[in-house]
Amino acid sequence: MPLVTRTGSRTLFKDVAMPGFTLVSHHLCPYVQRAAIALAEKGIPFERIEIDLADKPEWFRQISPLGKVPLLQVDADTVIFESAVICEYLEETQPNPLHPADPLDRARHRAWMEFGSAVLSDIWGFETAPDAATAEAKAAALKLKFGRVEASLGAGPYFAGKRFSLVDAVFGPVFRYFDVFDEIIEHDIFSDTPRVRAWRAALAARPSVCRAVSPDYEDRLRAFLKSSKAHLYRLAA
Repeated sequence: MPLVTRTGSRTLFKDVAMPGFTLVSHHLCPYVQRAAIALAEKGIPFERIEIDLADKPEWFRQISPLGKVPLLQVDADTVIFESAVICEYLEETQPNPLHPADPLDRARHRAWMEFGSAVLSDIWGFETAPDAATAEAKAAALKLKFGRVEASLGAGPYFAGKRFSLVDAVFGPVFRYFDVFDEIIEHDIFSDTPRVRAWRAALAARPSVCRAVSPDYEDRLRAFLKSSKAHLYRLAA
């Protein structure tokens, strides 16, 4: 759980001496949520700083090679970027491992984490679809992908059974989108995937997943849909 959440300007990042970890975030970014969940599951205190990606502060431009979040500041002068790299760094250096111990199982988990990123790509297409036909095509792609996930799930409640893993940290933010989508549009994306539905419910109840976003997350997502003039927003309106 973060010690502090701040929004707004700050001085040059590397000049702020503070021990531990600082996560540079955006309110809606699912990749930020992965890192926040991993930190929380490992019991690591961290500060969280929210920025506006539409109006990036200069200190952020200086330290983010790709101009993206998340960034993780380690101690006072080292910045790590890319969510997968951040999660692997935490795995290598911090207690409470979230990857399985067996190398082959770890490789399988990493592959499903990448699959989660592919799902996010289709979600982006779905939420920003300009018309019904595009939205339906993206919904069909999502249904196909979740069908593949269904075939790989066991008894649950999590991806690897009773043990929470980094794959769960990836899919918690994936499922969170549908808390809003389900209120706007009827779809059958999860109609044939009972294990996925149970997994989604288990992740929604996990404290680390719940706390990975601010309480106004759903309002912010709806505001984004409005600003993008997406088909989903027109349905909601």
